Amino acid sequence: MRIASLEVVPYALPFREPYVTARGSLTRREMVLLRLRDQEGLEGLGEAVPLSLRGGVALAEVVGELEGLSELDELDEAAVRENAAALSAPARCAALTALLDLRGRLAADSSSSVGHNPTNSERTPVRCNATLVAGDPAAVVSDAERWAAEGFSTFKLKLGAGDDAAQVRAVREALGPRARIRVDANAAWGLETAKRVLAEIEPYEIELAEQPVATVEEAAELAAYTPIPLAADESVETHADAEHVADAGAFAMTGIKLSKVGGPEEALGIAEVLPAYVTSALDGPVGIAAALQVAQSLGDLGRAAGESLAHGLATQRLFASTVASVECELRGDLLYPPDGPGLGVEIDEQALQAHRL
Repeated sequence: MRIASLEVVPYALPFREPYVTARGSLTRREMVLLRLRDQEGLEGLGEAVPLSLRGGVALAEVVGELEGLSELDELDEAAVRENAAALSAPARCAALTALLDLRGRLAADSSSSVGHNPTNSERTPVRCNATLVAGDPAAVVSDAERWAAEGFSTFKLKLGAGDDAAQVRAVREALGPRARIRVDANAAWGLETAKRVLAEIEPYEIELAEQPVATVEEAAELAAYTPIPLAADESVETHADAEHVADAGAFAMTGIKLSKVGGPEEALGIAEVLPAYVTSALDGPVGIAAALQVAQSLGDLGRAAGESLAHGLATQRLFASTVASVECELRGDLLYPPDGPGLGVEIDEQALQAHRL
């Protein structure tokens, strides 16, 4: 597959409200859109989300890595794949996602010539959890009630930045016994703090605790202490990480962010080792569409962490605007793919220019 042109566009989307976790606060999410076009003008889209609160690679470096692909002697699928291996995980994610999107659009274009045009409408939606930012318990409850009114039944609380037990207790009392509650400390707790907090919130029927501690060794000890299932996030970035975590008995499952692990293919490889659910890195519309397809694949391949376990992909609701004219659609807590081939996302050129960095 020959690639005629490559375009790299850094942009940022503002949040409706500051996004607050134990690692800090964001008022906008900076990311990079990659556009690969073939000689017929078909376009494949990819997206890189540098994980700024985690001290990861900087936006400018990701832009430089992706722009460097245009200097390859042969700009085709094989060359991009070969060189993507040396890129940072966010840049690799963008490159491989754009290739997958372009190939999907090419396949649909070819099929349409013989009377069949497969689209994303043939695929099923995935169930998503609500994401509640850390804050005063009353504010967190108000946020939870807004999500619940829109049909969400699983709620992810960001802990480690306040009175953790009070937040969980307040949400449970407000939403009642049928709501599913999971917590995420983003590795902010030490082992003893994690033991204490999980013991305090255990009576509130916690579905899972995501990355409560920083190290695999601490997680293994914590897993032996608490009945609450532990899920990895920061501890699993590669297939080798997943194997290490599984061997240590540290985590029962893992959340997967595509920009963290380097794209859809690596995500599916990790899910071969640990049961998994897919979460957003506060992605834009392209990243969410790619993550949705991975979440669908996990269910099809029997690698999901559980049939009833929601994915963390409803974060487009946190943004005040978008750069897409066509993107995934939330209907209640179900995320539907857009109609159309490949990822199905279409870019709103004026919106992209308005948000360009």
